[in-house]
Amino acid sequence: MKKSMFKRPSNRNFDELRNISLEANISPHAEGSCIAKFGKTHVLCTASVDSKLPLWLKNSGKGWITAEYGMLPRSTHTRMDREVTKGKASGRTQEIQRLIGRSLRSVVDLKKLTDYQIKIDCDVIQADGGTRTASVTGAWVALYQAVNFLLKSGKIIENPIKDQIAAISCGICENQELIDLDYEEDSCAETDGNFVMTFTNGIVEIQTTAEEKPFNKNQFFNLLNLAELGTRSIFKIQRKALNLE
Repeated sequence: MKKSMFKRPSNRNFDELRNISLEANISPHAEGSCIAKFGKTHVLCTASVDSKLPLWLKNSGKGWITAEYGMLPRSTHTRMDREVTKGKASGRTQEIQRLIGRSLRSVVDLKKLTDYQIKIDCDVIQADGGTRTASVTGAWVALYQAVNFLLKSGKIIENPIKDQIAAISCGICENQELIDLDYEEDSCAETDGNFVMTFTNGIVEIQTTAEEKPFNKNQFFNLLNLAELGTRSIFKIQRKALNLE
């Protein structure tokens, strides 16, 4: 991948992640929890087990996983109103929480969850770009703990988690492909993308949009390669947080 003259505000290399940390068991009340830190972006992810299923899933023999996402009023430079005061979630919020839910369900056998629902809450404490990718990544750690709670308590018999997922943002600034964009880079990027990938090299979702000018196939594959590189590192951080290695 040819490097350009673009200098990242953080002085990172084009393929260098921000400092990423995942701390599990952060909440004493939730069945699963994790605080995900991607640089200055901090997201609290909790997983709650509920024996009540959506009405449309009654007697289906399946469980369910759903997600809610929100940004705290001072997670950004200026205060924003809580969406509850506006009476409804914004289109962006709905899009992100659906992404989180879809991503988690893609690596879970819902039949093995039987009659349980796991509700994931992702609350952005501090935002500096990449809040949705940090949310997906931290949510999987919280989900793993909630499933472990169900297994240990005998509420389910088999582990329904089929694979590990993580997410990372990639984009193009001044014709240079970059990984893990912070807000300053994201706000001026020519192309912005979010990649959700599995430990077994599966692709769950790719959201890639040209902001100023179209990108070509070679640029897209460069972004994809960066995403694979980044998620490979994040998988190790997730497993370390859960004491799996």
